[in-house]
Amino acid sequence: MPYGMMGLGYYMDPTWILVIIGAVLSMIASARVSSTFNKYSKVRSMSGMTGAEAARRLLNSQGIYDVQVRSVGGRLTDHYDPRTKTVNLSDSVYGSTSVAAVGVAAHECGHVMQDQNGYVPLRIRAAIVPAANIGSQMAFPIIILGVIIGGLGSPLVNVGLILFSLAVLFQLVTLPVEFNASRRAVTLLGQTGILGDQELGYTRKVLGAAALTYVAALAATVLQLLRLMILFGGRRSDD
Repeated sequence: MPYGMMGLGYYMDPTWILVIIGAVLSMIASARVSSTFNKYSKVRSMSGMTGAEAARRLLNSQGIYDVQVRSVGGRLTDHYDPRTKTVNLSDSVYGSTSVAAVGVAAHECGHVMQDQNGYVPLRIRAAIVPAANIGSQMAFPIIILGVIIGGLGSPLVNVGLILFSLAVLFQLVTLPVEFNASRRAVTLLGQTGILGDQELGYTRKVLGAAALTYVAALAATVLQLLRLMILFGGRRSDD
């Protein structure tokens, strides 16, 4: 029994600090990207191009004509869907002429270029998406089932930990994908003249803040895995 009283064990579990740290990091990153985007969404680009217009021009500059640029609801819900060949831009990006909107739109175009060029980390991420989704959804039920059936030494507990590790792997592979898309975006915005030097600096700040959300997500997932390993991975049923 890890604590003086089994009934208090769940309430005095010190590993909860890992979850709290992960949650705080995620909230800080989310607040940072929101405030940075809001700040530079008030700065109109000198070209006067909207996010949608900039995306179309960037794609055309790379000889890409089979990808549609569409508007989607929500805020900062921007994404590229390789299955439908669509760049989906949120309301705050699609029709906005701000440097923030243009930067976000260009970032999504960076993903299109990765797809077109067969960027390896993007392919790896796409390949592990199904397994990562299953792992994140099934890990906890399997761990709990394993403890109920066979205690902490149950093989099912290890299966659950391995499944959750797939979520960590997905977050890890996501980092180079997102950073590379941002680099491509900034380079092309400069080459096409859509943004000037000072505007590119603003865009880097927006995309840099957005990248922190992925770093925070990885940190939170790693901390959660560490907590699970402390609670279930290092014990035996006869403890």
